[in-house]
Amino acid sequence: MAKVLLAGEQVTASGFEIKGFDYFGVNAYKEDGQALVDALTAGGYEVDWMRTCRVPADFPEYLDQLNCYDTVILSDVGANSLLFHPEMLSKSQRRPNRLKLLREYVKLGGGLMMIGGWMSFAGIDGRARYHNTPVEQVLPVTCQPYDDRVEAPEGVVPVATEPDHSVLVGIEGEWPFFLGYNRLAPKPDAKVLVTIGDDPLLTIGSFGKGRTAAFASDCAPHWGPPEFLNWAGYNQLWTNLVEWLSAGEKKTSN
Repeated sequence: MAKVLLAGEQVTASGFEIKGFDYFGVNAYKEDGQALVDALTAGGYEVDWMRTCRVPADFPEYLDQLNCYDTVILSDVGANSLLFHPEMLSKSQRRPNRLKLLREYVKLGGGLMMIGGWMSFAGIDGRARYHNTPVEQVLPVTCQPYDDRVEAPEGVVPVATEPDHSVLVGIEGEWPFFLGYNRLAPKPDAKVLVTIGDDPLLTIGSFGKGRTAAFASDCAPHWGPPEFLNWAGYNQLWTNLVEWLSAGEKKTSN
């Protein structure tokens, strides 16, 4: 059984409410990855879901740990969460660069996909900051150095440009709408399978022995509305993508 590591799709919020003279703190914890996990599990994949809050401490630091997975998915988790291990920050300890680790993992045959969101690619205010990083080097798209969001509250409908590709097998009819996406630029050797207007929604490519994909919108709210999560093609899309990504040449830790 192929194994997938999903990193991200969780948010912790903190704020306060004011009631007249008084105010008090409020906190919230939200997870958005269950629909994706369920889709991949139903497709026969074993999924380890590492919530965003655990990524800085728990994301693999060594190739033999990462090679336990056939595909790694980064979804709405910024580059800083991979760069800043807690002990590096608190104790000034040297730690492995996990962006470089992901590049090596793909080069040796691993599969990597980034799914869009406010903390993917460039993200809101450019804070996801994957531009000019080792992860950008392996992705089939170029990330912007600034805020790359296209917010579309009116809804935008994608169009499949390569409907016969194996990644889109079993996906028929019109796609559901999205409420936004990250504006990306496909690399010259990449293949764009789905577009929104002139912008790529789904782009695939290769690096070394591995394969990579960039899905420019969300797998869950807010950009991914219930119409997308309940779409007949939702499960098929993600299982097709992971099957394709996992078909790179065999990885090795040597």
